Amino acid sequence: MTSEKTRKRILELREQLEQHNYNYYVLNQPIIGDETFDHLMNELIELEKEAPELNDPNSPSQRVGSDINQQFTQVRHTYPMLSLSNTYSESEVQEFDQRTRKLVDEPFTYVCELKFDGTSISVTYENGQLVRAVTRGDGVQGDDVTANVKTIRSVPLKLKGDFPEKFEIRGEVLMPFASFEKLNEARAEAGEAPFANPRNVASGTLKLQNSSEVAKRNLDAIFYYVLGDNLPSDGHLELLEKAKKWGFKISEHTRACKTVDEIFDYLHYWDEERKNLPVATDGVVIKVNSRRIQEEMGYTAKSPRWAIAYKFKAERLATRLKAVTYQVGRTGAVTPVANLEPILLAGTIVKRASLHNADIIANLDLHIDDQVYVEKGGEIIPKIVGVDTSSRKNDAARVEFITNCPECGTELKRTEGEAAYYCPNENGCPPQLKGKLEHFCSRGAMDIEGLGKETIRLFFDKGLLTDVASIYDLPEKQGQILVLDFFQEKSVQNLVNGIEKSKQQPFEKVLFGLGIRFIGETAAKKITRAFGSIEKLEDATLEELIAVDEIGEKMAQSLRNYFDDEKNRILIQQLRKAGLTMEVDEDSLPTSEKLKGLTFVISGNFGTSQRRKELGELVEQNGGKNAGSITGKTDYLLAGDKMGPAKREKAEKLKIPIIDEQEFLKMIES
Repeated sequence: MTSEKTRKRILELREQLEQHNYNYYVLNQPIIGDETFDHLMNELIELEKEAPELNDPNSPSQRVGSDINQQFTQVRHTYPMLSLSNTYSESEVQEFDQRTRKLVDEPFTYVCELKFDGTSISVTYENGQLVRAVTRGDGVQGDDVTANVKTIRSVPLKLKGDFPEKFEIRGEVLMPFASFEKLNEARAEAGEAPFANPRNVASGTLKLQNSSEVAKRNLDAIFYYVLGDNLPSDGHLELLEKAKKWGFKISEHTRACKTVDEIFDYLHYWDEERKNLPVATDGVVIKVNSRRIQEEMGYTAKSPRWAIAYKFKAERLATRLKAVTYQVGRTGAVTPVANLEPILLAGTIVKRASLHNADIIANLDLHIDDQVYVEKGGEIIPKIVGVDTSSRKNDAARVEFITNCPECGTELKRTEGEAAYYCPNENGCPPQLKGKLEHFCSRGAMDIEGLGKETIRLFFDKGLLTDVASIYDLPEKQGQILVLDFFQEKSVQNLVNGIEKSKQQPFEKVLFGLGIRFIGETAAKKITRAFGSIEKLEDATLEELIAVDEIGEKMAQSLRNYFDDEKNRILIQQLRKAGLTMEVDEDSLPTSEKLKGLTFVISGNFGTSQRRKELGELVEQNGGKNAGSITGKTDYLLAGDKMGPAKREKAEKLKIPIIDEQEFLKMIES
């Protein structure tokens, strides 16, 4: 039985990590470092192991982040682009080696390669010709950026030698330090603000609409992984050697290692030597060399079992704390920000660092004018990790967390058991109103084309937008929009079309778009299916809400608080009047109850990732539950080819029936 404390912490971590994923992958504005994120993620994974009954296939532990831009065509990956498990300690590398040797009962070799700090790309070649380049996206699909990638001179357009008829190769698009410095010098001369770091520039450049502008940025690309059905070698390192002959730029620093001591030698050498490289690196990737063994070891829901990423420790420098300011987010959470004397840290000028919350300020015992130690988590996000109290002035003022919202003046509140202070004025605080608008228009919610972050903020400041219901008044305000800079008849018409199209979004998307605290996409889907309409949901009691599968007391209370506010009920009436969907489409409900009460876990290769998704949908359409991991509550393991041995072993240990696709189809046909 899960304790209430564990349940609350799991829900809290899921909400935090989902927001950090959004900040990092969608907004390109992360507020915590890689190491902090990884620690939060590891805590969530461990807690979820302790409480398998709280399993959620859409938990941040089961997913990867998204960088999809709607201005590009989305393409589904033939092979999912999963993220790697990260570690910052050599002891965890040793544990990875021990786990691997338990799973592999034959001699094998590792490959160590530098982890370049850019943006991931997957390029497909057919008959020696480049046919498509796709970003990582959400791991399942990404943006087609073929035109932009073709401008990168280190990416071959035609191959040479004896290459496979069709294959995929993955790599990292980078901006060399020299190109980055040259670009920032040009921006300084033009009176423009300099870019923050090479990684963000590489990512942003790849999404530019004008490929001629991309060509001017002098991007580079280094390739590191070959995939396909008929490849000429089983060895990963051997395939890279062949890819080099086909015309690809492959790192010359990749090495084979037979023992963990050889791996440590490689890590120690590059921890220092990487500073002399012309491009940014943030760690080392360690992989099992044999592709056959890789397939046998398989994958977790989030990452491959046969690889791990070791992250280098960040550079640390001292500087002066000038002031602390405060930012207000969409949910009302108030985040303190340290304003610093500028320093050059890990290749970029650092002026600001996140302090996260009041507890961190108190633990650091911060005073204005303190000498503070700053480092970059993952060498991207600056953070304060210590204070030199010996140099503190006698009259230095202690940093005290504010008591009122810096935007609207409302007294801040703090919920017991939570770290953050919140501004409760959600319907009157400008940053919260703008954040709610951005969330409502986002891809996971109403997906309104033409209403991006900058446009929303412009319309809000001009009085064209006040809340989410006002979005549906914009078509009547076309004349007011056309007088604004950068808006023409075509762009305004596209905006109107996007608003009209959003009315077709299902009820679950509308509920998620409302931005109710703790109600994510999965919860919104479960809740809407349980109640069917907004009227029934508005009138549901706390007990009825808690009775919904995987909806805990914290989420239920948040829903009840939302619908008890008369302003929110009026907002919903306005959205209904605008034509939004406020009830469940019967076509989306289960078509049968043949699998009612049964939980399935789907694992292995079913030909394509699309087929695996279809099988999951079949489970739900027939009343079953499609779970991400095996627990004591799992009824069947639906196994495809090359399923990981660990999952099979766990199913056999728990005496869970293992069925193939044909057996599964007979179950729903009977």
